[in-house]
Order: sequence, then C-alpha cells, then structure tokens
Amino acid sequence: MPVKPDFPPAPDFVAIKTALISLSDKSGLIEIAQALRAKGVKLISTGGTKTALEGAGLEVTDVSQVTGFPEMMDGRVKTLHPLIHGGILAYRDAPSHAKALDEHQITPIDLVWIDLYPFEKVLAQGGDWDDLVENIDIGGPAMIRSSAKNHAYVSVCVDSKGIDMIIESLEKSGGTNAKTRKELALRAFGRTAAYDALICEGLNRFESSDTHDRLTISGQLIETMRYGENPHQKAAFYRTNEKRIGVASAKLLQGKALSYNNVCDTDAALELVAEWRDQPACVIVKHANPCGVALGEDTLSAYRRALACDPVSAFGGIVAFNRPIDQKTAEAVVDIFTEVVIAPSVEPQAMAIFAAKKNLRLLTTDQLPDPQAEGWVYRSVAGGYLIQSRDTTRLRAEDLKIVTKRQPTPAELEDMIFAFTVAKHVKSNAIVYAKNGQSAGIGAGQMNRKDSARIASIRAKEASEAMGLPQSLAYGSACASEAFFPFADGLLEAASAGATAIIQPGGSIKDAEVIEAADDKGLTMAFTGVRVFKH
Repeated sequence: MPVKPDFPPAPDFVAIKTALISLSDKSGLIEIAQALRAKGVKLISTGGTKTALEGAGLEVTDVSQVTGFPEMMDGRVKTLHPLIHGGILAYRDAPSHAKALDEHQITPIDLVWIDLYPFEKVLAQGGDWDDLVENIDIGGPAMIRSSAKNHAYVSVCVDSKGIDMIIESLEKSGGTNAKTRKELALRAFGRTAAYDALICEGLNRFESSDTHDRLTISGQLIETMRYGENPHQKAAFYRTNEKRIGVASAKLLQGKALSYNNVCDTDAALELVAEWRDQPACVIVKHANPCGVALGEDTLSAYRRALACDPVSAFGGIVAFNRPIDQKTAEAVVDIFTEVVIAPSVEPQAMAIFAAKKNLRLLTTDQLPDPQAEGWVYRSVAGGYLIQSRDTTRLRAEDLKIVTKRQPTPAELEDMIFAFTVAKHVKSNAIVYAKNGQSAGIGAGQMNRKDSARIASIRAKEASEAMGLPQSLAYGSACASEAFFPFADGLLEAASAGATAIIQPGGSIKDAEVIEAADDKGLTMAFTGVRVFKH
C-alpha cells in the first residue's frame, strides 16, 4: 500500500503553460486551441487531433517528439510513456520530483484535455465483440486518471463544461486555482468510472450468465431536481445507456422540469399504456398506481372512458396515450388539473390548447417502450441493490386454463386479459375490475386481497353514481387478481360487486375451495399460471 509522501503544500494558483490534447470528437477543438495558443500555451497532441490542429495553422508538438518513440501497434501504444505520465504526475514542489523532471528532461504538463474512444457509440450501434474491444481506450483513461490524481498541479478536462471552466479561468488569470482543479478532477474520475462500468456492462451482454460477481451501474446527469419525494429530500435524475423509450429520453415540450414524483408516475403511466398497440389507449396514474385505464375508438374516447373510472383521483394525475394527441383530446384533458401528459406526439392544434396551461408538463416520446423487450430493473435497499429482469408477461387466450364449469364468453375472455394486463402494473395486493376495454374499479396496495377487492368495488360504485348509471361499473365485469386468492373471501367480494369472470394465477392450497365458490356463484374463472406482483 502506498505511503503518503511528505510533500510541501501545493500552491493555490497554477499557470497553464503546456497542454496535452487528444480528442475523438473534435467539436470546438480549433476554437479552444486558438484560445489556448493566444495565451501562449504550448500544445502537444497526436493522431487525428494533431492533424486537425495543424490543418488550422496551429503550432503543435507531436507526442512522438516528446517521447522519442513513434506510435506503434496500430496506435495502441503512443501516450503510455514516462515522459508523458512523468510530466502529468510530477509534484512540482517536491524536490525529488523536480530533480527527476530535470534529470530526464521531462516537460511538466499543466492541462490535459481528453475524451475517450467512442465505446458508447459503438455499443449503441450494435457493435460486435471485436468492434467493442477495439474501441476500449487505454491511454486516454490512464492520462485522465493521472491528471486527476495530480490535480494539485494539473487541470484535467473530459467534457465541454470542463474546458469552458478552464478557458474562463485562463482568460481571467492565466491559470487555475485549487478549487477549480479539484472540481475538474472529480468530474474526470466520474467519467472514467462510468466508462469502465459501460465496458463491463456492454461486454457482459455477450455472456450467457444473467448475473455477474460485480454490478456496475453508470448514468449521465439529466438534472438536479428541486427535491425528492418530499421537500426535505435531495434528488437527481440520471440517464443510463439502456436503449428503452421512456421518461429519460422524452422531450419536454412545455412546463417546468418534472419532479421526482412526476418522473416515477409518468414512467408508470407510459409503461402501462404501451401494453396496447392495436387500439388507442389512455392511462391515468396517481401516486404510481393507475386510477383509470381504457381503450377507445380514438384518443378522446379512450381518455373519457379512463377518466370515468375514478375522476376524483385523476385530479392532479399523469395522463399517458399510445397515439398522437389531437385538438379535441387536448381540450378534454385540460378541463381538469393535470400534472403531466405524455404521448408519442402532439398535433399542432393540440399544442396550442396545452400552451394555455403553463403549469402542465407536456412530453413526447416519438415511440413507445416495448413491453416484451428484455431488460433489468434495479432497486436500492440499505447497503445494496436488488436486480431483476423486467416483467414481460403478455397473456393470450390460449395461455389461460379455464377451471370452472362455465366457460367464458368471447367478451369475458377479452375483459379478463385486459384486467390482468392492468393488474400487472398495479401495486400489490391488486384487484382490477374491467369491462369492454375499460377499468371499472382498481384496488391497490392493500395488505390483504379482500380489502383490495372491496376498494375496487367502492371505486366502481362511486364512478357509476357520478355518471348517473343505475348500476355499478363492475356489474358484468371481469375481475383480475395479480396473485392467487388464498381464500374464497376475495372472490366472493368480487362476485358481490357484480363481476362475472375471474382471472388469477392459481396455485393456492385453497384452489379447490375457490373454484367451488366460483361455481356456486355461476362465475367463470381462468388460471394464468403466472403471478405479476408489483411491489
């Protein structure tokens, strides 16, 4: 283990006299390099970066002139040399380091501006194993880490924000102070950590094992939020490299930035509405649970049917569509206070309607997430992470096992599948009543299934009364339970609410008792054989 050397204190101010630059993305390179040269900074570079600088008429020293060695092995070895890393790592005020610099004629390097081989881009484009391996940068991370370690003297830049900080400081004083160099170092370590994490994640995709000894998660900051779930909690939103359509990739067309809770709820709404592709659908979410879900002939009818399920809870909710939003739909949505609206796109006339509601956040995604695309879902716990594969359950009629004497009608069969699809996205314990492609009542997050069934029944009754209907929306509906009924009481509660068809995973030791109760009530019941808990 290295022992901390007895070095004298580093100065606060360090002048920038020599800069090493090596960039894959050369956006802004010439302008920045010109600004550096205007301040008398000597430039060292290599490869395409050197060629670009010389093409702009800038004086630049090739790395091979510094090291005395040419680039070799197809460019794999060029900056991994003591005359480079010595110039970066030297602690200038340590007598032994100063002596080494002098004896070996090493030029101190004060600024290192590096980006890395575009591993991320190659991964996103579906590169194979060999393509990815060739785009693993070695010299770049080594120089970045060397520079960040020696931030007492070296300014290191890995992004546009960093180089802007350096240029601003250079214009003011001709160098950088200790605070700036420390901030730049932290950004640099974050960059190399994320780069290595992405390499591990990307290459692991070619392995058959689902889990590995070490979990690496990297993300790019989207925004620092005003607060988290509550005003006293700090929060931030990061984008990962997962190629999944969602809130992180959505475009905010109007309204202020989404809150922590907005992001959670909008994600829940979009994931659920994406379950339907062949027919317009609308989902309204409140506190991470759907309070209204419906299909329709168009987005307007889907919205009105979803809203009818629980108009009280819909106030201040999140509304998601699986189709572009037109003017009439927008006019209906803005009739009540809505926090967020998200859809693949919004027609210009609808945009004008939404624009009148300045506090409404409007997002578009261009596409919908694929409900059957595999992926990983993460959750933090104290001292660790839980990781599981995404629930890609998608039922078909032929997947169901009818366990009662009465067979379902075609309409009941469709309602059962619709209800179970919604239940997959409702916090457990979950009960969903649905009829004709419309949620009739949703009971979520209760400690026992009977209470969830009772709450769903209450919601259905209240909604029907608000609509002036003579009977509950749950009458003649299908009832979905995302896990098995441990006793017959939950099923009997659904029957008393008016449900005529039941869909559940099955698998309870009391299945025979539950089936008997269904037969006694003249219900039809299907077992899915799959549970869709959502905690």
